[in-house]
Amino acid sequence: MTKIWRTEISLVAVTERAKNTMSDHLGIEFIEIGEDFLAARMPINHQTKQPLGIMHGGASCVLAETVGSTAAQFCVDQTQYYCVGLDINTNHIRAVREGHVTAVAKPFHLGKSTQVWSIEIKNAEDKLVSVNRLTMAVLKR
Repeated sequence: MTKIWRTEISLVAVTERAKNTMSDHLGIEFIEIGEDFLAARMPINHQTKQPLGIMHGGASCVLAETVGSTAAQFCVDQTQYYCVGLDINTNHIRAVREGHVTAVAKPFHLGKSTQVWSIEIKNAEDKLVSVNRLTMAVLKR
């Protein structure tokens, strides 16, 4: 396993970066950093449900893009580069009505101009809720 981080990363740093953003508003919490992944969780509540009482597909996309794009930022030298989203694709597999979901972002590709990320979202029983692919552009400051 190769360490992917190019900028020093910590739960404090990623949490601070998310303050006063949509992810903060939805209660997304970063919970774990590994050598090749970043994980976050999100509550399923009135802010993240759709009218049928299940997790809103858009909330799933927000969680996936939040954890993937945050990870992407720490895979570049932030003094020289920054990353922005180009594309996200989400396949919804299972509905969630309550509790929390957890997203884990791992890179497929970390290139000089693009990054491609896999983000799996699972429920409290560790069952797959959605699979997501996020493409990021790497831009020079």
